[in-house]
Amino acid sequence: MTTTAPVRPRVVPPPATWHDLDGELDAWADSGLAATFWWRDDDATTTTPALARMAGMSQSTAAPLALAVIPAEAQADLAATLDRHPTVTVLQHGWSHANHAVPPAKKCELGPDRPADAVLAELAEGRRRLERLFGPRALPALVPPWNRIAPEVAGRLAEVGIRGLSTYGPRRLTLPGVTCVNTHVDPIAWKEGKRFLGEAKSLGMAVAHLRARRSGNVDTTEPTGLLTHHLVMDDETWAFTERLLSKVRHHPAARWLPADTLFGAEKGAH
Repeated sequence: MTTTAPVRPRVVPPPATWHDLDGELDAWADSGLAATFWWRDDDATTTTPALARMAGMSQSTAAPLALAVIPAEAQADLAATLDRHPTVTVLQHGWSHANHAVPPAKKCELGPDRPADAVLAELAEGRRRLERLFGPRALPALVPPWNRIAPEVAGRLAEVGIRGLSTYGPRRLTLPGVTCVNTHVDPIAWKEGKRFLGEAKSLGMAVAHLRARRSGNVDTTEPTGLLTHHLVMDDETWAFTERLLSKVRHHPAARWLPADTLFGAEKGAH
């Protein structure tokens, strides 16, 4: 297992266009390969107009959505909403999305600042709460808040029934009994007012990961992951997301994968 927690890649991919994305997907088709994608959205707790919009977008575009839900804050109305949207599954977004890191360290809920036993106990309670609220729709897969997790916690996730892990950036972790599937395209400029990052930069991330997979420079079997945050998306981010969902859906070499397929080998029958 790696000795460091997953972090966002430091290298900024070159900008790209929709034409570049088409060209990369065509290259996959020419190689006889399927360019697989998956979609994760973070920070859900209750039904909001934005959440309802996202669930509806998932259903209308036939793009399965993995919704990362904060267990400590999850409300029953969210379960009722998702019952109307079969394309949405639930992942575990930490416990309460609380920052326990001591400045100047970056924000982290599942870091080394507390005993691993205490962190794992919270995760186990979160797992039970999501199962009570969402039943089999809740997959035993963890999304660490801020995409950060201490190695001593990651290495013991299977002890509390967690069989999947998703952070950000090309996967490098190998964990006992846990499948790692990350995200790679985040269209929000977090340090610039949480506005849309822009088509060129967002598509650059997608094209760069696809190209790296096709050339074997990263794990070729890890699907390219789209990461969204329904609570902070502006109109441009919504428009980009919908266009990307549609683009992948309609290209013959591309397809969206559901989270229960990605983490299904570890979670048992569902």
